[in-house]
Amino acid sequence: MQIFNNPISNATYNKALRNQKKFLHKFGDDRNTQYHLTLQDNDVLTPPFGCKIIKTAPVSSINTDFPAKPVIIGNIRMGFGHYRISMAMASAARSMGYTPLWLDLNSFPETTCTKIISYQNNLYSKGSRLSQKIPIFNKLVWEPLNYEGFKKLSYNAGDQVTAQLMTPVFNELPKDTPFIATHVWPSQAAVHAGMKKVVNAIPDNWPMALHLSEGALHTVQTYNTYWGYRTLNGFEAGKILNPMNRDDIVFTGHYIDHELVSNLEEDCRKRIERANGAGPIRFLFTIGGAGAQAEFFAQIIKTLLPYVKQNKACIYINCGDYQNVWTTLKQSIPDLENGSVSTKEHFNNWPEELEFAQKATAGTDETAGSGIHAFCNKDIFGAVYITNLLMRASDILVTKPSELAFYPVPKLFIKRIGGHEMWGAIHSAELGDGTQECETPQQAGAIVKLIMEDSSLLQMMCYNILEQKKIGTYDGAYKTIELAIKR
Repeated sequence: MQIFNNPISNATYNKALRNQKKFLHKFGDDRNTQYHLTLQDNDVLTPPFGCKIIKTAPVSSINTDFPAKPVIIGNIRMGFGHYRISMAMASAARSMGYTPLWLDLNSFPETTCTKIISYQNNLYSKGSRLSQKIPIFNKLVWEPLNYEGFKKLSYNAGDQVTAQLMTPVFNELPKDTPFIATHVWPSQAAVHAGMKKVVNAIPDNWPMALHLSEGALHTVQTYNTYWGYRTLNGFEAGKILNPMNRDDIVFTGHYIDHELVSNLEEDCRKRIERANGAGPIRFLFTIGGAGAQAEFFAQIIKTLLPYVKQNKACIYINCGDYQNVWTTLKQSIPDLENGSVSTKEHFNNWPEELEFAQKATAGTDETAGSGIHAFCNKDIFGAVYITNLLMRASDILVTKPSELAFYPVPKLFIKRIGGHEMWGAIHSAELGDGTQECETPQQAGAIVKLIMEDSSLLQMMCYNILEQKKIGTYDGAYKTIELAIKR
C-alpha cells in the first residue's frame, strides 16, 4: 500500500485490515446489497438553494428525477462544521446555476456505512465533552490525538481501508457527476465507488493525514495548509516524504455562502454604524453540536448582561439541536428567567426563526436587535443554518475556532476543542477579522469589555474583512464548484 508514493508498512496495512474486519463483524457486510435512491425536498435547504436530499427508497427514481446540472455534496454529520461547509457549497452552486444534491453518509441507518460513521461520531462527541470537563484527559489524550495522532500517514491508511465499506449507496449515482466532499470519508468512499469528478474540500488550518483522499482533487482554504499538504510535512515523524503532485491540490480561499459574500459590504456598513452608536452591538453565540462549552459561554454572557440591560448590547444564542444546553445556561444565569432582561425563545419553528433573521438583518424590527434571543431546533438543518442567517445580522460572532474561523464576520474566539482548531484562530487573527484564542472565560470577558468600550476594534475587523473580500479570500466555495465541474 502507498499513499502519494509513500510506502505504508505491512504492519500498518494489516492493522487496517483487522479494523475493517472488526467493523464487518460488528455491523455486517452490505457490499453486495443494492440500495435504491430517490431525491427529496428539505424544508430548510430547498427554498434557498433548490437543494435535494439523496435518500434510499423501495424503488429507484434517481434517474428520472436527476437534474440537468447537478453537483453532489457528500458529507457526514459530525458536529456542525461539515454540514456548514456543505451549505456553503450548496449556496455557491445555486448561485452559479447548478442544483446541489445532498448526500449525507451518516443518514442511511440500514447501511454498514452509517453504522460505522455513527459509532465513530459518538466516540468523537464523547471525547469532545470529556476534554472540556477533565483537563488531564484533554492534555494527555484529546489534544495529542487531534493535533498529532490524526496527522500521521498511518491514520489515513486505516481510514482508506474502512472507506471501502462505504460504497454501496453510490451504485445508482451517475459516475461522472461532479462530487464535492466536505469530509474525507465521503471523498474516499466516492473514489472507491468509481466517481470520476471528486473534490475533497479540506477544512481547518492544520494539515493532517486524516484529510487525505488519494484519487480526489484536494482544495484548501489557506496557504499554510497548502504547503503542509503539498509537502506532507510531519505526516511521518522524522522523515521527508514524497510530496503530493501539484495536480492533486489547489488553494481556493475560504468556503463561504454566496449570501454572505454577496452582501458583505452592506452588512459591514451596518456593523460600523452600530459601532458608532446607531444601535446595540449584537453578539452571536454559537454552541456546537455537542454542547461541550456551555459553561464557558455562560461566563461571557454574564459579562455582557449589564450592557444588554443598558440597551448597548444584544445577544443571539444558538443552542443548536440541544435544548438541554439552554436549560443549563438558564440554571447558570438567573437573569435569563427572572425578568430582569428581555429574553425570547425561538424554538422548533423554522418559519418564525427565518422571519426573525430576515428582520434582524434588514433592521425592520427594533426588538430583533435588542435583548436576548435563544434559538434551538430539533431539525439538524435548521439548527446549523440559523447561525449562517444570523451572521449577517450580527456584529461579533463568539465561537470556538473551528470552521467558523473562516467566515467573514468579526469573531471572538473562545478556547478550542482539539489542538487542530488552534490554527483557525491564528489564521483569523493574522487576517485581522478575529481575536486571538481566549484560553479562559476571564480573558474572553475582558475582550468583550474592550470591544464594548472601544468602537475602533469592531470597525478595524470590518475594514479588514472588506479588504480580504477585494482579494478573493472568501471566494473558496465558488472556486471549488468550478473545479468540480471542470474535473
